Amino acid sequence: MRGLGYLISIVSVLLLGAVAWPKPGDPAWHMPAVLLGMALSIGGMGLRWLASRQQKHELNAVESRVGLIRPVK
Repeated sequence: MRGLGYLISIVSVLLLGAVAWPKPGDPAWHMPAVLLGMALSIGGMGLRWLASRQQKHELNAVESRVGLIRPVK
């Protein structure tokens, strides 16, 4: 479910970037700003996803050490 949420967020960023894409008369700095904003947003989602996976791995390791069994969802 979490992965699907991140995928939806990435598609949302791409769609918003397409709408915000600079027009021919816009200042030259608009294009790098839109690209950087899109890249940072997607990069932040990637970091949150990695942190979530690391936290899950650490939780599983602790539960294994103490002999707990997590319910399957």
